Amino acid sequence: MAEPRKNNIIAVASGKGGVGKTWLAVTLSHLFARSGRHVLLFDGDIGLANVDVQLGLTPQRDLSSVISGRHTLEEAITHYEEGGFDIIAGRSGSATLATLSSEKLEAICEDLKQLQKNYDFVVIDLGAGVEQHVQYLASLAARCIVVITDEPTSLTDAYAFIKITHGNKNAPDVGIVVNQAATQKEGEVTYHSINKACVNFLNISPPLLGIIRRDNKVKDTIRAQKSLLIRAPHSTAATDAAVLSIKLMQK
Repeated sequence: MAEPRKNNIIAVASGKGGVGKTWLAVTLSHLFARSGRHVLLFDGDIGLANVDVQLGLTPQRDLSSVISGRHTLEEAITHYEEGGFDIIAGRSGSATLATLSSEKLEAICEDLKQLQKNYDFVVIDLGAGVEQHVQYLASLAARCIVVITDEPTSLTDAYAFIKITHGNKNAPDVGIVVNQAATQKEGEVTYHSINKACVNFLNISPPLLGIIRRDNKVKDTIRAQKSLLIRAPHSTAATDAAVLSIKLMQK
């Protein structure tokens, strides 16, 4: 029997790395929190986990301590004071979750589903790619945001992710966010490229949720290990992300 949708869980995905997936997950979490929501950001990008790095945090506990049995998932929560939201950090440099047994992965996901009852939004930063654990985490969400850029490899890999996700049971509703677009119009052109492939070969049309225009302040804030909303709250990218967050909260 299909499980009921967890309507407050949003997964952020990409076919390949380097498209700004983690940055968007962090920024959306901060925007939700600024709107008065109680938010948990779950770093599911094990092996390349960097939510804590982007925010300059050094959590005492992370997913590796949960996997080893030293702590519960709830005990691994770190509060990001400046952003006003909670984080469960991954473990950079470890392939633990990718090689985890299905039983342990299911246990972690069950714990996450229990935790989501305490939050208005749970944002999952998925690992890039289409591996089984990525798909399993995506299945927990009601909505999955697929982040793309205009690079051909980003489009082809994102299409592969959408194709596999669409074929799964309990598949989330998939929507597209174009990141690092030179202009709004060019972002729309990029979206139409992937939408055309989805319509022609999958008979689906994932909606365009938002376009984030290219903004050098994003790189500056990542280097400074701060949230964009702290360093440059009125920047172009912050404004575009805010429009996206409002749309998601209205859903």
